[in-house]
Amino acid sequence: MQVGIDQIGFYTPNKYVDMIDLAHARNEDPNKFLIGIGQQKMSVADQTQDAVSMGINATLRYLDHIERKNVGLLIVGTESGVDQSKSASLFIKTALNLPLNVRTFEVKEACFGMTAGIMIARDYVRLHPNHSAIVIGADIARYGINTGGEVTQGAGSISVLVKADPRIMTLSAGHSAYSADINDFWRPNDSAVALVDGKYSKDVYLDFFRHTFADYQKQTGLKASDFTALLYHLPFVKMGFKANQLAIEKRDDETKKRLADNFAASAYYSKQIGNIYTASLYLSFLSLLENAQLPANAKVGLFSYGSGAMAEFYSGQICEDYGKALNQTADQEMIARRQKLTISEYEQIFNQALKVPQDGLKLASDEKSGTWYFAGTENHVRQYRQK
Repeated sequence: MQVGIDQIGFYTPNKYVDMIDLAHARNEDPNKFLIGIGQQKMSVADQTQDAVSMGINATLRYLDHIERKNVGLLIVGTESGVDQSKSASLFIKTALNLPLNVRTFEVKEACFGMTAGIMIARDYVRLHPNHSAIVIGADIARYGINTGGEVTQGAGSISVLVKADPRIMTLSAGHSAYSADINDFWRPNDSAVALVDGKYSKDVYLDFFRHTFADYQKQTGLKASDFTALLYHLPFVKMGFKANQLAIEKRDDETKKRLADNFAASAYYSKQIGNIYTASLYLSFLSLLENAQLPANAKVGLFSYGSGAMAEFYSGQICEDYGKALNQTADQEMIARRQKLTISEYEQIFNQALKVPQDGLKLASDEKSGTWYFAGTENHVRQYRQK
């Protein structure tokens, strides 16, 4: 029995900042952001969008195409949790009107959370082949105005359905995991923005990639040349580019070109959206599916990294006719619909979103009809509504 990803849904908020505008406002050469970091635009979440609402909206992209009664598990990977106790998944499960017998919880390990959820879902479906599992990554990357990490912010969500006999990608057996207790990036309970040692985090990311990729090849006997594409967690595009350069060094020209071209296809959406933490790797996956021509049974490697730090390398095979399970036009419209913010508008929205709204204050969304949003709290209970 094959288990893997059968559906994929995507959501990003309806506002963005252009990196050229941001560079000028910060007295930087635009090429530092466009080339040195590899970003072009950055999605911005206002007060009405959070991990819960974005996760709902991403899952709604495919919910009407699945059997809800077969869903037995719902996992949300996030480092933008909305409550210290209650999982984001419970809010989402209610909004999606899933059965009461669905097992549901939240996973946290920085940007690794969605991958952890997919691995749990894979094993769950293997034991319960008549059930499916929804796994969501939803995050808002915040480092603060005029900080070193500002250009690597973003917001969005990816949701996948894991089931037997999938239509998009089967998950191959085996994986390589690597972890260590380090302090390259973290967000204390009393901080609304993340703290990061940027250079150290880059070095750790590349070191963990070397370890997991080499170990996976040793375990499986596969070589870089056996992969059609290699996908990466992209806190910013240049970070994944550096890892991909490590993967293709000393390879034959055909392998170098194929993996370089497919990396560019996988990074296309991230350049427009920015860092979405737990869902970043899977935004790369969606971008590859929709911006590259992949043969049936293409072997795809995935490198997942979460600061602190946990990394894993695993692989899958692309299914025949995978394109029939996608909606590329709608995904591109999702990105194109966004409103460009001035820098002053962005700063105002960003700073307002850091504040907890006064209890009882009702928030209104400027999103299109049908979009779910955070509407404020009533008696300190979070309220989510569909516009």
